[in-house]
Amino acid sequence: MTGATGICEGRVVIVTGAGRGLGRAHALAFAAEGAKVVVNDLGVGLDGAGCSEGPAQQVVGEITAAGGAAVAHGGDIATTDGAASLVAAALETYGRLDTLVNNAGFLRDRMLVNLDEDDWDAVMRVHAKGHFLPLKHAAAHWRSEAGAGRPVVARVVNTTSGAGLLGSVGQGNYAAAKAGIIGLTLVASAELGRYGVQVNAIAPAARTRMTEDTFAGLSALPADVSPLVVWLGSAASTGVTGRVFEAEAGRITVMEGWRPGPAADKGARWTPSEAGEAARKLLADSETPQPVYGAR
Repeated sequence: MTGATGICEGRVVIVTGAGRGLGRAHALAFAAEGAKVVVNDLGVGLDGAGCSEGPAQQVVGEITAAGGAAVAHGGDIATTDGAASLVAAALETYGRLDTLVNNAGFLRDRMLVNLDEDDWDAVMRVHAKGHFLPLKHAAAHWRSEAGAGRPVVARVVNTTSGAGLLGSVGQGNYAAAKAGIIGLTLVASAELGRYGVQVNAIAPAARTRMTEDTFAGLSALPADVSPLVVWLGSAASTGVTGRVFEAEAGRITVMEGWRPGPAADKGARWTPSEAGEAARKLLADSETPQPVYGAR
């Protein structure tokens, strides 16, 4: 990262799915800013098949060659044992944990009528469960630290997607998982703030293995997203929690979610016809939704 300032000096950061793409860029960026990094990656293919320690070890090599500190973790963070060992790797290697970046994921794109149950389960598992379990184990550690009277300045950065915000044709499983991550982010932010933990999410847009086929014209680089992730993962982001940011190249957008729009109250039960008439009037006064990605 150019113009490094040491914003994460002394912090210990976990990045899941850090062997390639966005995760790799985040890991390198945190290390450049002084963090010690736990590089988690299973080394799987785009569809989650296969397994290799190579990608994680390569990123560790890049960090250490540049004078930083990093350790590889090859466990499956969508399992209880894998997630627990991930947090343990940070604590046993560096004695603390300050930031968790949940980034791991893969795709199995199909139109809904062609989407197999296995493809649904696999994508939900790695994205939704793969966010939940590391977060659960990290949060348990931070709660224990806070309970023992030790100061906690912890940060969690989850990874959602424009598909989770707006939907994406051919990605019903991925969109559902990414929308769920937004809900998890909001709940975790509300529950964990008392322990000194801030939880936010990013919806990145960058050219990676996962996006090169779906968004062929996308030219933004993974490293363009990482500065925001590093800031959210640092102590400098104090007071920012429960928010979702879209990041692409040099553009950062605060995404504003569901909130009450036009409403009507009859004061009694509607008939179906009355409810329909009222709904149509309310829709006429409401904002038009953003289009689903890929819709015609």
